[in-house]
Amino acid sequence: MSKPITEYTPEEWEAVCNHCGKCCLIKLQDDDTEEIYYTNVVCRYMDTDTCDCTHYSERCKLVPTCLKLTPDNVDKISWMPKTCAYRALVEGRPRPQRQSIAGRCVSELLVSEEELEDHIVDWEEL
Repeated sequence: MSKPITEYTPEEWEAVCNHCGKCCLIKLQDDDTEEIYYTNVVCRYMDTDTCDCTHYSERCKLVPTCLKLTPDNVDKISWMPKTCAYRALVEGRPRPQRQSIAGRCVSELLVSEEELEDHIVDWEEL
């Protein structure tokens, strides 16, 4: 039997991530329905070819809205993709295969805020 996630070391916790990049997609929320819509737009610090954050250790400082996933908050984030390895762990499911957004996303530097709605995606695996 595996140990509770609250007992994971920082290294064990980081190793759970399958680096799909989906949590880094910019999301829009409908003010009326509160429904979340994913876009194919990612933070300026994401390498869109590898899905690696180019400033990972500084990400929350550089981007105040960047959400650092922890054992204490991951089960409270309803918009986490179903294919997220952290979500699967919390839900007691097997670790999913990596379904990366590499090559399917675009940097926020190339999209204006007014254009974000034009980038909403309906990917099956989210």
